Amino acid sequence: MESFDYDFFVIGGGSGGVRASRMAAQAGVRVAVAEGSDLGGTCVNVGCIPKKLYSYAAHYHEAFEEARGFGWNVGEATLDWSVLKTNRATEISRLNGIYHSLITNAGATLLTGWAELAGPNTVRMDDGKTYTAKHILIATGGWPVVPDFPGREHVITSNEIFDVPQFPKRLVVVGAGYIACEFASIFNGLGAQVHIVIRRDRILRGFDEEICAFTAKEMEKAGVHFHFETKVDGIDKEGDVLSVKLNDGTTLQADQVLYATGRAPNVQKLNLESAGVQVNHNGAIQIDENYRTSAPSIYALGDVTDRIQLTPVALGEAMVLVDHLFGKGVRRMSYEFIPTAIFTHPNVGTVGYSEHEAREKYGEVTIYRSEFRPLKHTLSGSTARMMMKLIVDKKSDRVVGLHMAGDDAGEIVQGFAVAVRMGATKADFDATIGIHPTAAEEFVTMRG
Repeated sequence: MESFDYDFFVIGGGSGGVRASRMAAQAGVRVAVAEGSDLGGTCVNVGCIPKKLYSYAAHYHEAFEEARGFGWNVGEATLDWSVLKTNRATEISRLNGIYHSLITNAGATLLTGWAELAGPNTVRMDDGKTYTAKHILIATGGWPVVPDFPGREHVITSNEIFDVPQFPKRLVVVGAGYIACEFASIFNGLGAQVHIVIRRDRILRGFDEEICAFTAKEMEKAGVHFHFETKVDGIDKEGDVLSVKLNDGTTLQADQVLYATGRAPNVQKLNLESAGVQVNHNGAIQIDENYRTSAPSIYALGDVTDRIQLTPVALGEAMVLVDHLFGKGVRRMSYEFIPTAIFTHPNVGTVGYSEHEAREKYGEVTIYRSEFRPLKHTLSGSTARMMMKLIVDKKSDRVVGLHMAGDDAGEIVQGFAVAVRMGATKADFDATIGIHPTAAEEFVTMRG
């Protein structure tokens, strides 16, 4: 039998890599994990966690204003950007330590440094040391991509936005996806003047169009300035001021320009060709149904495969892979009815198919929708509204899409996602007693 230094070598200490290494080590497998940056990957360091913390910070601004309608006398509120940054950094550092403990307490070896492939069963670290492994997992995630254009050197990405030295009072965001829209909402809520530049005529492509249009309207009402069907021609810098030239002749003055125009699989420095690992047209590692690459001893999961870029998906894939390699091989991962949330203001929560997708897949569908002013805002003075939508397959009565834009959408949709995934029908929803008075009860009281 061929001997190896490790049974399982994981390249990447993000959510998927840490989960796979921990589960494998707890099963008695000899595991090593290589990571050259802070543990936790994008989600912990420059993604989900800090983004949600900043979203909370932005909501306080709204809360101070809304409190007056409930009888509270609130003085002028000001944001101390340095305190927010410091407290965020402290919490992220705490989480980095937790991830370190999860790996080492499970019995895995943590190697600090950047790793690359040196063959189908060999990994080379940036200090020159090499290690052999029976199985290698690539879980290196994704990385923001900025296109080439005049002034590209003046922009930042979602990696840098959390820690810019001065709060950007004028922010231009370029992009239409969830990252662009989230940061536009967050910084607008924190007090910045925000302009968002979008090539297409809508935001959040891939999500339900009606919910997206409603969200854009609410964001605009809150103060975000949209520039649809517009592109950036170039950016000039004079002193600390950036001049963003748009192709419609408009010039926007900004303190920062955030590009959120997409993310690419983080594969450039992995030396994939040394092991015969194939990638597709956009650089994503090609895998089969068991996460195996074109090299039989090498696997990949998470954002580096560019399937569904969500942390819980990477965690689920890690559990399936470890069970496949070192367990009973009974775990499966379903990519249908995966719930997700977008932390715009208002939040968006969704599970299942959009109306367009449902009509393509099921043919005849019945749409139930409700738009209303939440009870909270009858006194707050805010004009914010909520929208909820159910999509029902007419033939089976099954709820195949559930969408919401409004406060706590992610929290609400997470609960309903269980029912949707289990195949609940509209009759099941109708038979469920609502909790009154809540916004969530609207999902079980909608009538045609």
